[in-house]
Amino acid sequence: MRTHTLTRSTSETEITVTIDLDGNGAYDNLTGVGFFDHMLDQLARHSLIDMTVRAKGDLHIDDHHTVEDTGIALGQALAAALGDKRGIKRYGACLLPMDDALVRTALDLSARPFLIWNVELPTAKIGTFDTELVREFFQALSTHGGITLHVDMLHGLNSHHIAEAAFKSVARALREAVEVDPRKADAIPSTKGAL
Repeated sequence: MRTHTLTRSTSETEITVTIDLDGNGAYDNLTGVGFFDHMLDQLARHSLIDMTVRAKGDLHIDDHHTVEDTGIALGQALAAALGDKRGIKRYGACLLPMDDALVRTALDLSARPFLIWNVELPTAKIGTFDTELVREFFQALSTHGGITLHVDMLHGLNSHHIAEAAFKSVARALREAVEVDPRKADAIPSTKGAL
């Protein structure tokens, strides 16, 4: 069973996440940050990773700690659910259009975290959501999930469309990477023998 439940508690946030890598994209995400919940729903739906997130954060300050710490918790849960990564395809990529936006993602579940983020969000806010937090989420997910993650915006005018295309593109690439490779279901996908 490639599932994991994780609770992360700090003086700023209390977050519990449950994921199932072999799900069908079911989601139930409540963080207190409406736009972020919408993005997490997209991440689950398009990765086919079942995801439940419950977060209580210091939203009276701002959304930063809640968004970043959710990325940390999801990254840690993903790494735990993958275990030794035996049998996975490891790599994933997606070129995703959404209206005016076109976002390309390539990722490697390498255990060597690195984020390349070439995404320009033209507004500082989407509703009340700080757009700079999109990058913060993916930085935390990459770092704590051990993901080499490249996200490039090729086109885009509308911040909502760009952000959503980024989440969906990462989701589709993640879906590919976590899938079991039927030709090598019993092998670690590395010549090193470990990831």
